[in-house]
Amino acid sequence: MANESRPCPCGIGDRFDYEDCGQEVQVEHIEAYVCKPASTDKAVIVIHDIFGWQLPNTRYMADMLAANGYIAICPDFFAGKEPWKPSDDWSKFDDWLKTRDARKINKEADAVLKYLKEQCGAKKLGVVGFCWGGVAVRHPMMTYPELKAGVSLYGLIKDADNISNLLNPTFFIFAEKDDIIPLHQVTLLEQKLKKNCKVDYEVKIYPGQTHGFVHRKREDINPQDKPYIEEGRKDMINWLNKYV
Repeated sequence: MANESRPCPCGIGDRFDYEDCGQEVQVEHIEAYVCKPASTDKAVIVIHDIFGWQLPNTRYMADMLAANGYIAICPDFFAGKEPWKPSDDWSKFDDWLKTRDARKINKEADAVLKYLKEQCGAKKLGVVGFCWGGVAVRHPMMTYPELKAGVSLYGLIKDADNISNLLNPTFFIFAEKDDIIPLHQVTLLEQKLKKNCKVDYEVKIYPGQTHGFVHRKREDINPQDKPYIEEGRKDMINWLNKYV
């Protein structure tokens, strides 16, 4: 559990030994990873976790989305600031996080949306995010009406008072045994959405899973988790297919 010496026990999980399929590009003031299928006008912004835009696991997710017919772009939402490293001192995590606010990404989001529309011909847009990115997803889903679908994967729930102001359908993925996000918070989120949200949404808890399971566990070395990893990824893609 989180404590003073380790306020966010966000382990790297299984670090994928993965060679990505896309390319790195410059998008105004930030770098980004892009993977494109042959021809499409659909695009998904992939928002990374605390380990940054170059983590192979997150690029694997972007490539998976591209394989399913989407232009997938994973920008550096830290805008050049260093990502967290597993070897870093967890007692300094809160100070590190203060300079990387998941709710203040407008400048980067504006640049990426412009790039997708003008350079990639994207007309149908969605967004997914993991952990830190799972928090970050909620902000654009309440800000940019052109984002027709969002998927928030195990993003912290606290301080989500305005979460019901979603503009378009949003899917929330959580893990039953997440040390960072207790289930009572998920229940409160569901109650808040049910009472106030005016667009389609879904909240789903995956049995026996821990934080980061969709993109930080490998099916081949986590056989007991494989069905849930695959289900989470399929659910993410199905949600995008339904609304984007």
